[in-house]
Amino acid sequence: MDPLLPNPDPTRWLDELMRTSTAPWPLADATVQAWQQGLAQVNAFWAAALAPTDAAAADRRFGAEAWQQDPRFASLSQTYLRFAALMQQSVDKAPLDARSKGQCAFMLRQLVDAMSPANCLATNPEAMQAVLDSGGASLLEGARLFLADVAKGRISMSDDQAFEVGRNLATTPGSVVFENELMQLIQYAPTTTKVHQRPLLIVPPCINKYYILDLQPDNSLVAYAVAQGHSVFLVSWRNVTAAQGHLGWDDYVEQGVLQAVSVTQRIGRSQQINTLGFCIGGTLLASALAVAAARGESPAASLTLLTTLLDFSDTGELGLMVDPQMVAAREASIGQGGLLRGRELAQVFAALRANDLIWPYVVNSYLKGQAPPAFDLLHWNGDDTNLPGPMYCWYLRQTYLENRLREPGGTQQCGVPVDLSRIDAPAFVYASREDHIVPWHSAYASTGLLRGDSRFVLGASGHIAGVINPPAKRKRHHWTGPLAADASAWLDAAQRVEGSWWPAWSDWLQGHAGTLVAAPRKPGHAAFPVIEPAPGRYVQTPAA
Repeated sequence: MDPLLPNPDPTRWLDELMRTSTAPWPLADATVQAWQQGLAQVNAFWAAALAPTDAAAADRRFGAEAWQQDPRFASLSQTYLRFAALMQQSVDKAPLDARSKGQCAFMLRQLVDAMSPANCLATNPEAMQAVLDSGGASLLEGARLFLADVAKGRISMSDDQAFEVGRNLATTPGSVVFENELMQLIQYAPTTTKVHQRPLLIVPPCINKYYILDLQPDNSLVAYAVAQGHSVFLVSWRNVTAAQGHLGWDDYVEQGVLQAVSVTQRIGRSQQINTLGFCIGGTLLASALAVAAARGESPAASLTLLTTLLDFSDTGELGLMVDPQMVAAREASIGQGGLLRGRELAQVFAALRANDLIWPYVVNSYLKGQAPPAFDLLHWNGDDTNLPGPMYCWYLRQTYLENRLREPGGTQQCGVPVDLSRIDAPAFVYASREDHIVPWHSAYASTGLLRGDSRFVLGASGHIAGVINPPAKRKRHHWTGPLAADASAWLDAAQRVEGSWWPAWSDWLQGHAGTLVAAPRKPGHAAFPVIEPAPGRYVQTPAA
């Protein structure tokens, strides 16, 4: 306990009242005893809250020496963390069903995270020291950064001036060889004299922009695949405006994925191609391949799914926000036309990890006057995109709300019943263990829905950082092993491997890529001439 803080017994005055009172009032006596017991519980709470704990030093918000050396701030951080733990315990013990308990826990965490003493100038010793050291300049700079973010409508996580798409992001050489209302298709230039016979088509998420897979040369999955001798094609989704606000899920499947498959087949001169989908891009890709199967077609020689949900039984905290009332309200407002603004989705994703994606930037920028450093991944994270309302509403209802995609014939897409089990291509399914958007055990469930032979690999870290893990960095690790009855059994028997999962995927993909042939001398095709150099116009269009 902090020796500078008094610890009076809050029930002492009641003891004195009981001792001096001569009125034999049973009711008053019982009332006083009840108050005495209640206040004793309050006193016990604060005694527990002020008890020394190592949690503050382990929490990044309070890890600096300023929080540890000054007993006032040490007690403050310890009290806050004890309070947060007690609030979580109260939710855990509440007589609620699992879903209601999860919703309460999420809402409580938002409140408790916001209450952190690190988020207030008057209770943050690091921020106050910055004011003293700078003679108040940190406050002025913090105010400038705050106003700049207000003008942008979002909290800056990276130096916006450090990056530019086409200059130092999305720079892998290539050409746009097809475009329609919804997407552009990029064909990347080979860097090897020979390439595998079957091209690789990548379908990135339509939430945010494709260049998460092509950030910079040293962490580009696109560049890595090209260097392994693959002819790589990639869908660049349009950042839709009101003019595309009528488009639905079927449009993304037909005009987006299936159109890209067809063009890739024709330019690559191969009836079967390798396919890769990331996040919702994987959900769209699997849907498209199931539609193709219903039409008697089998265009995929292999299917790679990165942090993708096909079975939405457990969607983590993100799913707690989706209920019938919420979906009905969305359908009423934008289900027949309109836009879901990308900024709104970005705020939802940030709220899932507020202590990583919101409050550190508030504290460093606004309280300490420190502009965020350049970070390519977080620059991409802030480059949000809009979605058409009908497409978004279909996705919400059929997956998160009703979980119909996993059911054979559970959805009608592009005029045919969709059955994922009709996809007979071998599958490489990757998940990230700390993913807060796609829980890894839910991603594992995809292996039971697909007919072809499946391989599952689990990477360390989260939804994005786990995927973007180039081998040269020699960071993190992954697990691999034969499929088991369920995700927990798989992990118990899996082998931990140091380093990136990319080489494991590359080795697997080579087995489905066909023989080596001479690399194409020029991009495109007589029917699909080059439109413009990569990265193309669509990825450079900001959200309207």
